[in-house]
Amino acid sequence: MLKEFKDFAMRGNVMDLAIAVIIGGAFGKIIASLVNDVLMPLIGLLLGGISFSNLSVTVNEAVIAYGLFIQAIVDFVIVAFVIFLLVRSMNRMKKPEAAAEPTTKECPYCFSTVPIKATRCPNCTSQL
Repeated sequence: MLKEFKDFAMRGNVMDLAIAVIIGGAFGKIIASLVNDVLMPLIGLLLGGISFSNLSVTVNEAVIAYGLFIQAIVDFVIVAFVIFLLVRSMNRMKKPEAAAEPTTKECPYCFSTVPIKATRCPNCTSQL
């Protein structure tokens, strides 16, 4: 059972997924810092000195921090856009697959499908 687990854990796709999760976590921290420390202060400055992290509404004892929600939306949009750009660039680098050679052809007399190397149609016995 230990050998099976080792074989499973060392397969390429499992290791790729683990690396992607680690890099994704670090990338999320970078984006969060970009949004919180650079973009949102600039947007707040353009909108008249508003600090989004302080925007909230209090209903009875509940505090609804919609400014933090706006920051989370900006985080998401940036991450989604970067992932879109990565996937798009990877798809452009991918070589188009060559069309497979046909293995069958059509008999010109009875229109049945015959193997490409056939010299006589098995259905109508015509010379191909």
